[in-house]
Amino acid sequence: MLNLSRQRVDETIFQHYRLRTLHTLPNLQAGRRLARLLLFMLAMLLIVLFMPWRQNVTGEGSVTALTPQDRPQTIQNAIAGRIERWAIQEGEYVRKGDTLVVVSEIKDEYFDPNLPLRLQEQRSAKEGSMEATVAKIAALDGQIEALQAGLRVKLESARNKVRQSQFKVVSDSTDLIATRNNYQIARDRLERFERGYKEGLFSLTDLESRRLKVQEDYAKVISQENKLNVSRQELINARLDLTNIQADYQEKLAKAMSDRSSAVSYRAEASGEISKIQNKISSVDVRRGMYVIRAPQDGYVVRALKAGIGETIKEGESIATLQPDSPLLAVELYVRPMDVPLISRGRTVRLEFDGWPAVQFSGWPLVAVGTFGGEVAVVDAVNSQGGKYRLLVKPKDDDHPWPKQLRAGSGVYGWVMLDDVPVWYEIWRLLNGFPPSLNEEPKAQEPKK
Repeated sequence: MLNLSRQRVDETIFQHYRLRTLHTLPNLQAGRRLARLLLFMLAMLLIVLFMPWRQNVTGEGSVTALTPQDRPQTIQNAIAGRIERWAIQEGEYVRKGDTLVVVSEIKDEYFDPNLPLRLQEQRSAKEGSMEATVAKIAALDGQIEALQAGLRVKLESARNKVRQSQFKVVSDSTDLIATRNNYQIARDRLERFERGYKEGLFSLTDLESRRLKVQEDYAKVISQENKLNVSRQELINARLDLTNIQADYQEKLAKAMSDRSSAVSYRAEASGEISKIQNKISSVDVRRGMYVIRAPQDGYVVRALKAGIGETIKEGESIATLQPDSPLLAVELYVRPMDVPLISRGRTVRLEFDGWPAVQFSGWPLVAVGTFGGEVAVVDAVNSQGGKYRLLVKPKDDDHPWPKQLRAGSGVYGWVMLDDVPVWYEIWRLLNGFPPSLNEEPKAQEPKK
């Protein structure tokens, strides 16, 4: 049949006549429906290939705190001691300043219950010694001033004596010159008298008188020379006395100044010892306040790292773990080094927490169910263990709040959202093993000022 007529008789024949042969032949309408379905699926596939796909970087991690003071911390003792009493139990909530453990002293130098009083007595004794040293320094200062004044008087007196001796030497020198001149005149007269005696002008008596006069004048010269020598010797002695006075007083001054320097040195030493004793007193007061170990902040005592009564603990040894109350939660994700250059601060992150069922379409985050939003707060500058880099993710303000039941250490799986690309490009990228692409270069992290 060519089916050229517009009147259809096949429906009538099928309705009124039972034709088994025609019923066994293939139904052409089913093939057409299959063809239409395949065409529709091909069209939908083409549409899907050109739909936007959000590229992302995956990472695994755990829940933590954004700030270091909110993270679990170990409580340590500042001094060595022996555990006397526990004031808390594991899992108990404590407030800042609450007593956790009471310890006792184990160092013998702090056993004396009256140690602060003994140290106060030592400081008082040392202060009295320093006051006596200060008085000694003042006395030595007075002695030095008296020696200096006496030296000035003695030196002035000795200088006057030297000047007097000098004047006497000058006077005796002048007298010696006059005596010598008289002696020379007497000799000249004697020579004239001798010539006159030979010529008969003078008598022998006159000649002998002149000779006697010459002898007397010579004796005067010798006497004056001796007197001059004595004056010169007195001048030398006066100068020696001046030098001796200077040396004597310099020795006394040096001894007094040496004693003063020793006293000043002892005063400085005493002042240093007083400071040490005061430091010891303060240290003892502070140490006695450390026998009670208190909670540094509000939180929960997670685990006691030391057990029992009477157990000895060392300085700086951890005794318990404290989880701060109401921490500002964050997530630390670890990503591959090849993905770090694509991530910058402020990037959106979708998070799936352990214990919260979720259906995540990484390329279409809007249709995801059970995931929570976050944004990158910190990108570590160095890698962590295993070669991966850590990201700190904080809650996103304009998204659903994170569950209140989250606890530090819970597992997290996250997707750092990048830019939109067509689905066909993402398939082509994955088949070729290329990294995700960005529309613009990520901004460098600026240091905080």
